[in-house]
Amino acid sequence: MPRDPAATRDRLVDAFAGLVVTTGARSATLEAVAARAGVSKGGLLYHFASKDALVDGLLARLERLAAEDLEHMRTAPEGPAEFYVRTSALEAVSLFADSPDLLSNALIATLRLAQEGEARASAAYAAVNGAWRELLTEQVGGDRSLARIIQLVGDGLWVSASMDLPVEDLDDILEQVRRLVDVSTRSSRHAASDG
Repeated sequence: MPRDPAATRDRLVDAFAGLVVTTGARSATLEAVAARAGVSKGGLLYHFASKDALVDGLLARLERLAAEDLEHMRTAPEGPAEFYVRTSALEAVSLFADSPDLLSNALIATLRLAQEGEARASAAYAAVNGAWRELLTEQVGGDRSLARIIQLVGDGLWVSASMDLPVEDLDDILEQVRRLVDVSTRSSRHAASDG
């Protein structure tokens, strides 16, 4: 059976992210990543010449997954704000689940790297977070503060969901988000008609 290099690369990034999330970046040695992925160290080095290259692979995955998420957010029938909050609460899963959400896993691994001083991870997270906020800002008529509040609601729900804490009042939260967006939209229309 021929080997699939892309699948092997994905397994190696999965293994690296999993180690970073569960035990920290220092324990994500090349040997540990190779063992967790079920490949030889030589096989790992064929795809990723160093730990820095693994970080680059993780950040490339984050960028790709976040771009896909941003497009889903942009085209969601309910609008970006409700999509952001709903998916934040529902798509984050336990860090130790058998098949975690890839975007959540990439985000958590990136945040762990940033906490350990990896500047590239900090910049990558800031770019992803900024893109989400810009789209929310567009939806709420340029109100950056309101966009930030909506994003913080989603972020809080994501943290709760990623720790397997139940989000029992999601419908009420989504209703409040709808109201905020509606008030903002009406206010923007009113200001435009006065101008």
